[in-house]
Amino acid sequence: MLKTHGFALRYNPALDGLRGVAIALVILSHAHVPLFDGAFFGVDLFFVLSGFLITSLLLLELRAEGRIDCWRFYRRRLLRLMPALLLFLAVYVAVAPLLWPGQNDALTDALVSALYLADYGIAFFDQPASLLHMWSLSVEEHFYLIWPPLLALLVTRCQRGHVWRAIAVLWVLATLWRVLCVSWDQAFYQVFFRFDTRASGLLAGALLAALLHEQPDFIARARRHLHHALWLPLAVPVLMGLGWDSSDALSWGMPAVEGAAVVLLVAVQRQRGVVWQMLSTPALVKLGQLSYGVYLWHYPVVRYLRADLPWPLVVVMGGAISLALAALSYYSIERWALRWRDGHPPPARKRPTVSAPAH
Repeated sequence: MLKTHGFALRYNPALDGLRGVAIALVILSHAHVPLFDGAFFGVDLFFVLSGFLITSLLLLELRAEGRIDCWRFYRRRLLRLMPALLLFLAVYVAVAPLLWPGQNDALTDALVSALYLADYGIAFFDQPASLLHMWSLSVEEHFYLIWPPLLALLVTRCQRGHVWRAIAVLWVLATLWRVLCVSWDQAFYQVFFRFDTRASGLLAGALLAALLHEQPDFIARARRHLHHALWLPLAVPVLMGLGWDSSDALSWGMPAVEGAAVVLLVAVQRQRGVVWQMLSTPALVKLGQLSYGVYLWHYPVVRYLRADLPWPLVVVMGGAISLALAALSYYSIERWALRWRDGHPPPARKRPTVSAPAH
């Protein structure tokens, strides 16, 4: 169950399963597995899911209290994310000189990562040079900083039940901005890593959250015809051919993956059906529950292994080592931080119901 203060969304194991799919794709991408050049789209699944869950919680808080306590939100996000990140960075700074003797930028890379500046750092300054995966954490952190007050502003300025329209406009603008940057022949890595060019995935998830929260008239009709849209997730494997440096991946590949993620999220909301059962597979759910830690640890592990080992061993060994390190992190420092975060329960109240169950 995902919570913020006294508000909670009912647990949906399929959403952890979707996280499991996303982290598996990311590992395949970084292990340089043949035919999975475009597996970096797994990060877009993370973005859509994050935007959906965070916006659902914030709208729930707005409905119950009429306001968003931004500082409370920031504190809870910090305690969820920062302890595991700092542990990982501390270990990396200590171990990197032993694994890569010629590398002398571990401390600088760790500092840029800890400050959540990796997205623009990589795009414009090649920093962090050895922790490239930190960019996506920076993108999400920028969203966490900006979105609560912006969402509250949209709610106050929009007519009741029409917030989804404003978010839809933001999603269109974010997508068009990325396409425009591509048309200006900006370097692929500059467009790929930046928050302003990757915000569309987070906004796609936010848009879905607003639609399920406000329930405009067409939502019921869309649910009845959902089966016609299930072809979109099935088409995602075709996108694996859009490898690194492909402008098509930036212009239409990412919107396609965002749309597929939205369809999957809608399909599992009622917690039944084939899609829900597939994503609720216990092993996939467990991988998703540890996905944050796996994401943190996997890149230096895979990077070290792929220098000398064939990709099947990199996937198996890298995945196993990353999963073990993630579990060690989760069952030690992360659970301690979560207990500290939740150590002061809110006053007893009747918790509002939520129309769209989610994790």
